[in-house]
Amino acid sequence: MRTNMPHSEAGGTTGPGADVVGAMRHARHLAEQGQHGLALAWMERAARLAPTDRGVLYALAAARLGAGDGGGAARAIETVMAGGEFRAGLRLHILAQCMIRAWPQAARLLGRFFTCYGFDPALCLPAGLVCRHMALRGWCALDPDGVLHWGALPEGHAPEVMLDGQGWMPRQHDGQCVMLPRYWRQAHDIVVQYEGTPLLGARPDRAALLHVTGAVMADGQGMTGWAFMPARPDQPPGLSISDDAHGRRAPVLSRQWGTGWDDIAGPGVPVWGFGMAWADLAPQGMVHVTLSDGRQLTGSPLPVCLPRARQVFPNMRRRVRIPANLPGRAARCRVVIPVYADRVRTLACLDSVFDTLARRSDGTATEIMVVDDATPDPALALALDNLAGAGRISLRRHDANQGYPAAVNTALSDADGMDVVLLNSDTLLAPGWLDEMLRVAYARVDTGTVSPLSNDASILTWPDPDPQAPRPCDREDVRHLMAASLRANGGLDVEIPTAHGFCMLIRHDCLRQTGLFRPELYGRGYGEENDFSMRARLAGWRHRAAVGVFVGHVGGVSFGAQRRALQQRNLWILNRLFPGYDALVQAHVAADPLAASRQRLSLLVWHRGARKAGYEGAVLLVTHAGTGGVARVVAHRARQWAAAGCRPLVLEPAADGFTLRDGRPEGSYPALHFAWPEQGDALVALLRALGLRLVEVHHHLGHGMRVRDLCARLGVPYDRHVHDYAGICPRITLVGPAGRYCGEPDLAGCRACVHALGSLVDEEDVDRLRHATACELAGARRVIVPSADVARRLARYVPDVSCETSALENDSPALSLRQFAAACADRPASGLPPRNDRYRVVVAGGIGPDKGCAIMLAAARDARARDLPLEFIVVGHTSDDAALLETGRVFIIGRYEGEEAVSLLRGAMGDVGFVPSICPETWCFTLTQLWRAGLRCVSFDLGAVAARIHATGRGRCVPPGLPVHQLNTFLLSYARAGHPATARVHP
Repeated sequence: MRTNMPHSEAGGTTGPGADVVGAMRHARHLAEQGQHGLALAWMERAARLAPTDRGVLYALAAARLGAGDGGGAARAIETVMAGGEFRAGLRLHILAQCMIRAWPQAARLLGRFFTCYGFDPALCLPAGLVCRHMALRGWCALDPDGVLHWGALPEGHAPEVMLDGQGWMPRQHDGQCVMLPRYWRQAHDIVVQYEGTPLLGARPDRAALLHVTGAVMADGQGMTGWAFMPARPDQPPGLSISDDAHGRRAPVLSRQWGTGWDDIAGPGVPVWGFGMAWADLAPQGMVHVTLSDGRQLTGSPLPVCLPRARQVFPNMRRRVRIPANLPGRAARCRVVIPVYADRVRTLACLDSVFDTLARRSDGTATEIMVVDDATPDPALALALDNLAGAGRISLRRHDANQGYPAAVNTALSDADGMDVVLLNSDTLLAPGWLDEMLRVAYARVDTGTVSPLSNDASILTWPDPDPQAPRPCDREDVRHLMAASLRANGGLDVEIPTAHGFCMLIRHDCLRQTGLFRPELYGRGYGEENDFSMRARLAGWRHRAAVGVFVGHVGGVSFGAQRRALQQRNLWILNRLFPGYDALVQAHVAADPLAASRQRLSLLVWHRGARKAGYEGAVLLVTHAGTGGVARVVAHRARQWAAAGCRPLVLEPAADGFTLRDGRPEGSYPALHFAWPEQGDALVALLRALGLRLVEVHHHLGHGMRVRDLCARLGVPYDRHVHDYAGICPRITLVGPAGRYCGEPDLAGCRACVHALGSLVDEEDVDRLRHATACELAGARRVIVPSADVARRLARYVPDVSCETSALENDSPALSLRQFAAACADRPASGLPPRNDRYRVVVAGGIGPDKGCAIMLAAARDARARDLPLEFIVVGHTSDDAALLETGRVFIIGRYEGEEAVSLLRGAMGDVGFVPSICPETWCFTLTQLWRAGLRCVSFDLGAVAARIHATGRGRCVPPGLPVHQLNTFLLSYARAGHPATARVHP
């Protein structure tokens, strides 16, 4: 059957799958037509366009399963499930494991599913297969409504059910299921067995089967919320709303879809939403949203009438009541640690507190108080009892879980006259932290609270307050960072807009004046310390960061799926109570007064690390901030230098200076920012301290003249690596207004080109650019170019400079294409478009204007117009995906990781490779990858690509500017030629 890439039905400029939504829609359309292989390819494209979207990855897993790729489906769904387990995802994972006959894994997953999610008819057959292959007696699954299902037992037989040790056998059943007695819901232990042997899924988790998750919050219109049952997401949960005026009412529930629920219910799974306008609620008091068992939904009760609002920014009326003179230190300090779950982290936190307080030099008496907020972990409760019995902690315990604010108040209720430190149970501490925080607390009369730096604490985060992901810290890391913080910033503090509750010291007089936390407003938690901070601020107190203290923090693990909803609920209350709060925090973020403290700590970390690493000096690799071939070369050079015992450092451009990065493959030092020239002395001093002995300049883009100035100040030799023509052409690639190689005209012609197109480098004057380049190359220790073609072109502009040619890869010209490809063992990737009756041309990499995107588009349109049996596969991306896809002759897989390249190129099953660059390339990594995939290559007779093809004989070159119809004719004839190397070269 012919499986050509379809033409867009719309016929416009938008292709059938130019974006994620279009690719997924097109995949579904193809699947409905029975073209499952091509449908999978489009779904793979969608996943490459949105690699972090759980919904897209879930759809990809389903598509792979439908196409018979169980292993690929399992890998995709495992990635999805890493963000949170959900019923449909676990079911798909089971089916994938069964498809690849991974019976032990399937049995483990089935046990999990039956235990926590109950029965699913789609799993009856897989469960039977698992029982047969694993020699299990049978399987069972209990529904939340009390129906017990089973299978793989002898016909007509039923299992025995043990409810809290009491046996129960059904008197009547249909051989497949039976309704359990009503009291099963009260049973603490349920075991299903047959002839004394537990079945697969034998211990149904009653709490999980009946669990309802959800949250309630407020906005300007009223109350809103959501809820759903993970075991039965299609079944509306039982909810009731009550307030002081209307009594108990059932809310109207409706399905709510959206990406906002993906991390709660699972990709594409709706939740049950509800809402009620303020006009339909009592004008004061609390609104309660309860489940059918009487438990309150997270965020309930919700306050209807809030206390009077008081502005905190930009204008604020302070009630200045702080003492005129600095008070004496409190005689006692209470360290408060509310505890609920995560036994391992909690005990690690306590251990670090015991260790650090035992080493204190300050004479203040210190008490460690743990508040057990009704932990569900008996082992944690027992461990706390033992610590309390040994006199190591004071222990207070709640009968029921009340949330963080209430737990804090339990400890604060009798803390009058004490300084108090609130600690999250997922923190790690190192010696010196409390003494330094107390020193900051009593350094100024108006300091109310003190918080430290951390690896995960919003505005207090080091090294970057807005990281892509928090920096992990174990106890040893925290010990080193605490010592470095004390050395770099000891005795210093910075005013901050609000304290952070992960580690928050409250001075005794501030606590007495401000009062306790307000759980009646903030429920289980989030925002309660900010509320306290704003009340203290209005009373004249200030909040400060002890920048000489570093406390490790896991961060963001509380409340699970409800976290975002609780933050939304409580931030709305916080901003209603304190107008300007968000603006106050944003003003701090914009000003970033903590930047200097973070930089001092980072610099010290670099200096201390340099003394311990054992490297023989350092090399600075100067590059641009982009990706591509230059970044690849720089990474390779960094690995080479590290292997040679020299520390690689990478210098990239920043808006006002430089960013210095640790260039080691395992590099863990924080990136450093240096404004230039203001912080030039600090950068030079650091580089000299690291033993800098050489600079490799790989690119000036984004740097301007800064790199030349830096090299002059450093006074060490530098090598200049040439990767393109940015030193002689303000357009970088020698492509002129006609959209092709310019032919390198005279100076007047170059000026006319820049006048028409503009400059892509920091210099518009061609003469000045070339003069600066000539001076730089003349001063270099070595000028290294990747090919003889580059050396010849540079010689036209800098004839007095000698260039060293150093190929970036070994082409092994003595080897045939088949021999060259056989050295790579990568297997062909799956999920690319299946072959059809057209000849296939494969293009690799990122295809922008200078890389030949317009040539590709013209060729695809010509192939369509003449109905040539010719199509193109782009293993990579282009600057105009939509137009290319619209032709129906091009498929574009999307961005890929470098190590995937050859596997994907082999999976494309092409007849010939094509490098459509219209500029004289200085090298071309994708040419090597095409050869590794076993493909003969066609290119224009231009630059290093042509020189390499001529030298190896692994392809053909055509004249630049060849009309597109002639180009297609040549590609078609070359593909038809059936060169022996065209055969698949797969080990």
